[in-house]
Amino acid sequence: MPSKLYPRLLLAVLTGLNILNYIDRNVLFAVQSDVKKEFLVSDAKIGLLTSAFFFTYMFAAPVVGWMGDRFPRKNIVVFGIFIWSGFTFLTWFVHDYNQLLFRHAIVGIGEASYATIAPTLIADSFPTLKRGRMLSIFFLGLPVGSAAGYFVGGYLAHVFGSWRVPFMAAGIPGFLLALLLWMLPEPPRGQHEKTAPAASIWDMLRGLVRNGAFITSTLGMAAYTFAMGGMQVWIPTFLVRLRGLDLKTANIDFSIIVIINGIGATLLGGWIGDRLLRRYFGAYYSFSGIAMLLAVPFMVAAIYATGSLMFPAMFVAVFFVLIGTGPTNAALVNSVSASIRSTALAVNVFIIHLLGDAFSPTLIGRISDETGSLQIAFWVAFVATGLSGLILLYGAKFAPRFQVQEA
Repeated sequence: MPSKLYPRLLLAVLTGLNILNYIDRNVLFAVQSDVKKEFLVSDAKIGLLTSAFFFTYMFAAPVVGWMGDRFPRKNIVVFGIFIWSGFTFLTWFVHDYNQLLFRHAIVGIGEASYATIAPTLIADSFPTLKRGRMLSIFFLGLPVGSAAGYFVGGYLAHVFGSWRVPFMAAGIPGFLLALLLWMLPEPPRGQHEKTAPAASIWDMLRGLVRNGAFITSTLGMAAYTFAMGGMQVWIPTFLVRLRGLDLKTANIDFSIIVIINGIGATLLGGWIGDRLLRRYFGAYYSFSGIAMLLAVPFMVAAIYATGSLMFPAMFVAVFFVLIGTGPTNAALVNSVSASIRSTALAVNVFIIHLLGDAFSPTLIGRISDETGSLQIAFWVAFVATGLSGLILLYGAKFAPRFQVQEA
């Protein structure tokens, strides 16, 4: 296969899988009311479905990461895709709540096998100065897949009269893309950089604790994940409860903002980050940190503005939040040696969800209950976004120095 075609085809396949990854996560949000109606369960049990996913995802990630640094990564990724796609498809045969809970938990294991290792394959496919752009393309899966999950879930459930159909639609394409990935060669580990010798797991973890670049990028992402995980869950409710929109309109309007910025801001941020990296080693950190700080006043304005100012402020806030996606993830993969990258990304996944969206939606809901104001509850997300920006700005001092490789 021509050398220039292969990495781009690998990137396209992994990006397609990442879109499916986020579609599967968000389909549930679109059909939760139907699930609750059929199984006659409480809101707490509906929320437990997502919590179960994240806990299995978090605890599976370190194991998968350790394996990814020691065994062929492509095999692990393909196996994980078959698990997640298979159990997504098997939703058709779910007949009670406990079966659905088990299904959603197992999907977390499958997705951990993919999400932990896929960025390392991209990092090894492209030189350092292109990683911001390439990872920006890969992480289009987050906004595009999230918005598509709401649409696929709501539309197909309405057309076919069953909340199970969207899960089947999300599961089938995964098998096809997994087979295509299986036929592609795996990029040599660390082919674009010097690779340190493999270390024991304890030496590796001690090294990560002392690695300022890794710690600051991870903690910055954790604060970001806390804020965005909470806001994503509660913004549609805010639009209905405080701004008088119906649920369908609220979801569609917010999804449009997310998908437009998800494509435009994410790709633009990757391009700008790579350009700045040619001049300054800490560019990924500084650029993302400044973007987070700029997002805060517009987030506040979006929640407190009324009338015609609300959606423009929300649009700009989402723009600044998403523009740092590629640079932040590129900073993360560049912060560690290729020989331990899968394990490092697994540790990152565990930390950002443990400190982030595993509990922020619940915290925002509890503050709203206690104060009687969802607007006040959102302040924890505003503070977390600002904290993310400050941590990333500080992290620029730890950014690794490397030999520039154009291709």
